[in-house]
Amino acid sequence: MDYAAGMVRTVAAVVLDGVSPFELGIVCEVFGTDRRADGFPAYEFTLCSPDGGQIRTSSGFHVSPGADLGPLATADLIAVPAHPMDRPIPEALGAALRAATARGAYVVSLCSGAFVLAEAGLLDGRACTTHWRYADELARRFPLARVQLNSLYVEDGPVLTSAGTAAGIDACLHLVRRMHGSAVATKLARRMVVPPHRSGGQAQYVEHPVPETPEAPTLEPLLTWLAANLERPAPVEELAARVHMAPRTFARRFRAETGTTPHEWITGQRVLTARALLEDTDLGVDAIAVRAGFGDAAALRHHFSRRVGATPHAYRSMFRTKESP
Repeated sequence: MDYAAGMVRTVAAVVLDGVSPFELGIVCEVFGTDRRADGFPAYEFTLCSPDGGQIRTSSGFHVSPGADLGPLATADLIAVPAHPMDRPIPEALGAALRAATARGAYVVSLCSGAFVLAEAGLLDGRACTTHWRYADELARRFPLARVQLNSLYVEDGPVLTSAGTAAGIDACLHLVRRMHGSAVATKLARRMVVPPHRSGGQAQYVEHPVPETPEAPTLEPLLTWLAANLERPAPVEELAARVHMAPRTFARRFRAETGTTPHEWITGQRVLTARALLEDTDLGVDAIAVRAGFGDAAALRHHFSRRVGATPHAYRSMFRTKESP
């Protein structure tokens, strides 16, 4: 199916018991609100449940859909809002979703709605995402899915998955932009009072407290020392000498016990430290770069942006938690 402007005319949103009202509201706001009087495209929008009956939302109130799964057979776009992850989906829904993608329809999930798509087999071999809290669970339960943590949304063929909560807005605006162009998407974003496009991924929202030293039977004393001395240079030769190993032996042992290289482990610890300092202190970026072990602000910005998906300044502006004494 060609997703050129105007090709998506019918939209079906699928709801199951426990659906999240917020994510459902996003779908209704973008695709279920008639704004033709203001020059926006209109869609034939249908809310569906497996039997067409009333469903209970996660907030306790009920929603009365207008149809059963019938509209999924002809819809150009099917939207699946966030649902509980621990409930199997009806086989009829899985079959309907598979048939829809086979005929060329677009399917989009919001937040934990990705688990519905995964249950239906739509994420096998596909890149996808979900809320960062659920990403490991999605990867564990559906090993054929290629879960990408640091993404607000991921498009792979006819399947679009989004990260948690507000990322569903980003995904839906992406679809509008794809179907009708940037001008329409930007105009709609203004109407909704949201950014037309957010830079970066969801890595900047992941809670990553500076961890305790992992279990490493041989290297735990060294890792403890490293975590307490991040501001010091740490050449592999010096680290190997501290544990009385040859550098190559040390590198192999380090990967065996930590799952990564010394450089990557230390860089990760330094980024975590920088995040904490940006959130909890008034220190300038230069001082944070030194204290975290990057040496200068340029190195901090490079590694921080690569791992977190935001510059140190942008991260502080968003996540500053308190003033330092």
